[in-house]
Amino acid sequence: MWIGSFVVTINAQLLGANMSIFQSLCVLGYCVFPLTVSALTIAILRVTWLGKLWLDLIWLSIGFLWATRVSSVFIGQFVKRERRLLALYPVFFFYLILGWLILLF
Repeated sequence: MWIGSFVVTINAQLLGANMSIFQSLCVLGYCVFPLTVSALTIAILRVTWLGKLWLDLIWLSIGFLWATRVSSVFIGQFVKRERRLLALYPVFFFYLILGWLILLF
């Protein structure tokens, strides 16, 4: 978690973002909350008859889109418009890897 957040922050700073490492680490950490709620929901539903993969994917998609959107708005404020996609690309993969780990376990 720390390493992924650190890589995302360093990438944004190299693209010209004017933010501190601790500020970005805090916000990226708080943005993991929707994925945590999705993981908790999936864990509870796996015990019941609703523990189907397609329902897991729906819950995870909701958490992933929520987390990605919130952190994209934050990082997008600090990066120039023409470099915004380059700064948000690692954010997308960061939350995608976390979502994949939720599905694995």
